[in-house]
Parts: sequence; structure tokens; C-alpha cells
Amino acid sequence: MHRLILFDVDGTLLSTNGRAGEAIGAALRETFGTAGRIESFAFAGKTDPQIIYELMAAAGLERSEVAPRLPEVFDRYCGYIAGALTPANTRVLPGVREVLDALASRGDIAVGLLTGNIRRGAEIKLAAAGLLPYFAVGAFGSDDEDRNRLVPVARTRAREHWGEEFPGARTVVVGDAQADIRCARAGAARAVAVASSKTPKCDLAALAPDALLDSLASPAALTALLANDG
Repeated sequence: MHRLILFDVDGTLLSTNGRAGEAIGAALRETFGTAGRIESFAFAGKTDPQIIYELMAAAGLERSEVAPRLPEVFDRYCGYIAGALTPANTRVLPGVREVLDALASRGDIAVGLLTGNIRRGAEIKLAAAGLLPYFAVGAFGSDDEDRNRLVPVARTRAREHWGEEFPGARTVVVGDAQADIRCARAGAARAVAVASSKTPKCDLAALAPDALLDSLASPAALTALLANDG
């Protein structure tokens, strides 16, 4: 295999049009009686556990109060999104299917996920979008609250699945947020940033990713993903 390409989910591959955020809010209110300041909360690039801890801290709850009930929150959250998301209301972002089909047609590219979503949440979203079959492995927010620790997790799973090592720039992290670029750097991977969601392109450019695309529909998308400049 030539390289491992790891995709973020929300804002990079798909959009739930706010339904996932609403589901987190509903799960928190049912569990803790409050969703904190969710209306003004910045979700981009954060792992699901990080989101829960930050929202509840703003509502005055200690981490020690929240941690034991995370499984309860996530069970409720996954129940809500499973009921809310359908192929009709889960939007695949421009260029995504074409890029994934092009990568799947090659024999030298391993494709996986690197996302702040917990695994169950990611799978529900991707299934609703019809994208789940593209991804054999992944690293998730349920593996570690700190996104910067997820590249090694993804590499380990890729090695177990494909029997290959993907050191350095043989791993590519693709995402729409500044945290995706920082995560790639923390894992000594290539960073391909996509200005397909709410993070301004200038903010992504300020972190000097290896490539910066307007979207995965860009004619330069495959070239950026496959570039051998590491």
C-alpha cells in the first residue's frame, strides 16, 4: 500500500444539518438536566467526550460528576441520531463520493477515518449517508478524548488490517478544522485541509497544511491526497 488516507467525518465528508448537535443537546438535558451553553458552542474539531466535558463544565458540573455518566449520554445520543438521520437529510458534501470511488479503485491506497465522533456515532452518520462501506478502519473520539493521540491509533488498526506500516507522510489526515491539521502534525502525518465547513480558509491556511482545498470537489483534490511530497 502506498499510503493511508484518514478522513474526518462532520464538515469533511458529510453534514447532518445540525441534527447531531441537537441530539447531543437532548441527551445532555435528559442526563444532566442541562445542555450548558450549546447554542454558542464551537463543535469544530473536538472529540465527542471533549464536547460533553466542556459543555458540562460551563454548566458548573465537575469532570468527576460527568465521567461516570458518559456511557449514558452516548447511548441516548446514538439513539437520537439513529432515529433522526436518513439518506434524505444527511448531506454528502461535494466531491466526496467521487474522491472515495477514485481511491477505492486503486490497489495502493488504504482509506480510513480519523474523527472526534465516538465509533457508534460515526457509523450511524456514515450509514445514513451511504458512505460506511468505504471505510475499513478508523480512530475515534471513543478511543481517546485528545484528538492529537488518534493518528497512532489509526496506524495500528491499519497495520492490523492491511499488514502494512504507514509511517510519517505515508499517513494523510484530511479535515475541515484547525484541529485536524494539529492532529496530523502531532502524528507526523501529512495534513490536507478542506475549507468545506465553518472554519474560514484563511484560518486553515495560517496553520500551513501540506495542501489546502476549497472542497473535495476541487480538481486538485486527488493530486493533493496522493502527492508524494513528504
